[in-house]
Amino acid sequence: MDKPTRLFDFPRYQLANAPQEVMMTMPNEGNRVTYSTQKFVDEMDAVSRGLIALGLEPGERVALISHNNRCEWNLMDHGILQAGGIDVPLYPTMTPDDYVYILNHSESKFCFVSNQELFEKVASIQDQVPTLQKVYTFEDVAGAASWREVIDGGSEAQQEELDRRRDAVNPDQLATIIYTSGTTGLPKGVMLAHNNITQNILNSIPRLPDFDPEKEYRVLSFLPVCHIFERMLHYLYMYCGVKIHFGGSLETVKDDMIETKPHMFTAVPRLLEKFYDGIVAKGQAAGGVKAAIFNWAVGLALQWQPDGQNGAFYEWKLGIARKLVFDKVKEALGLTQIMAVASGSAALAPRLAHFFNGAGIPVWEGYGLTETSPVVSVSTTKEPGMLRIGTVGKIIADTEVHIADDGEILVKGHQVMMGYYKDQEKTDEVIKDGWFHTGDIGVIEDGFLRITDRKKEMFKTSGGKYVAPQLLENAIKGSRFVEQVIVIGESRKHPSALVVPDMVALEEWCKRHNRDCPAAADVPKDEEICARITADIEGLVSSFASWERVKQVRVLPEPFSIDGGELTPTLKLKRKPILAKYGDLIESIYN
Repeated sequence: MDKPTRLFDFPRYQLANAPQEVMMTMPNEGNRVTYSTQKFVDEMDAVSRGLIALGLEPGERVALISHNNRCEWNLMDHGILQAGGIDVPLYPTMTPDDYVYILNHSESKFCFVSNQELFEKVASIQDQVPTLQKVYTFEDVAGAASWREVIDGGSEAQQEELDRRRDAVNPDQLATIIYTSGTTGLPKGVMLAHNNITQNILNSIPRLPDFDPEKEYRVLSFLPVCHIFERMLHYLYMYCGVKIHFGGSLETVKDDMIETKPHMFTAVPRLLEKFYDGIVAKGQAAGGVKAAIFNWAVGLALQWQPDGQNGAFYEWKLGIARKLVFDKVKEALGLTQIMAVASGSAALAPRLAHFFNGAGIPVWEGYGLTETSPVVSVSTTKEPGMLRIGTVGKIIADTEVHIADDGEILVKGHQVMMGYYKDQEKTDEVIKDGWFHTGDIGVIEDGFLRITDRKKEMFKTSGGKYVAPQLLENAIKGSRFVEQVIVIGESRKHPSALVVPDMVALEEWCKRHNRDCPAAADVPKDEEICARITADIEGLVSSFASWERVKQVRVLPEPFSIDGGELTPTLKLKRKPILAKYGDLIESIYN
């Protein structure tokens, strides 16, 4: 079979070229549900026939919402698309009001959800969405229609129509509308064509590990598939003949890694931060000689540079550190066979890239947006000269990147979206002369793309100096005592930082200093701890220009969260809600 040109071609490509006994598998009440390639293709056809029997017409929209990644989501995705439909993935953490807006804006005809909680959430607003005919569930829910009804509802009578529709789908045709969570305003519906995503996949493959078709490879999938980053990789894994193992949730990821022993997985920096903090806390808790050896090994890993830049003596010492320390860490995490961890969605702190790569866990950072399907650039260590710490790698094939006069990153290529659904005005604001204006600020150095900030998030102090908060935030995250941070200072005399403490690191520090560790809510009142955190931060920002340095630090009593309204579903800071929530505290800093 020729290379896929439409998203639903990927399972058939695998079936023709590298059929798997285990194409994808997911946990199910202590057991696992597994699909072979043949079974997957058969059931996605059954989904399509069932949707046609229900009356789904080409171009109509179907919403998908799931708490965790699962086989049924993928079956519905492919089944909808080859029946000529358009799917609308939604985050499970969105509010009912968000659902009302998106389901109405997309005019979704059907909605498929994973469990009872989501069914009740959607059912509660269904009467506010005139186009929504029915809600189906993947899990058995009392009083709800099961998705199996759709599969069972079709028959061979619909097969001829399915064949006709499948053949009629053009690669340039709209495939999916992905509503960006957004840090401000209403969600925007990003329209991506089959060709946007398929070409992005094919041009990203050279940066991935070389998966030998004669060998078996496993990937672990736990990042939300409603986000284009993880979803695009599902198609890519199918193309490469790699087995997809779904994890239980973000909370079970360590157990899932141990069970799966993945060769690759995707991550966000926040997760890698937690891994790092847990590894360091456990290593230092060993005490005595073991802790000393561990600290020596960590110190070496934090100096890691690609392509043997540190010299033969360093590589010899690092080899010893890996045998004494990091091989045990990898075994404890189930990462003895890891070939790559792809990090995206937010900036990766350089110390994490140094540490994990030095420890023998290759972490490759990439850059992209929902509007770019998503990959623009990505690092790799599979060949020399393709990874530089602090950058997001080199631009992938068939993609142009230009840095505008004001520093904004502009992208042109196969992956640039069709536009925002029902919003030509906003589309025209970001796509001009074929160039997509990303809103990110960056530079290109020797072919490597470096992101420095978000254009809209840069602010000017009352002294007229511009400050890039993300640069400061990434530096401050270098403190093991800091779990989350936001830098503020718009029209103020200097930047300040609101930080959420890392309680694991604080508990370890308190233990070493023979004192009690306060509860998280009481940390802001502990002068000794606040002073220790502030001192750490002052050291980390000392290399910045005087007007950029954080002059005041305030410790917060609770973390930023999606439920609290401070984070988007992709864990980005929602600055305006944070500034509003902590308005009094911020005023006290400057008064």
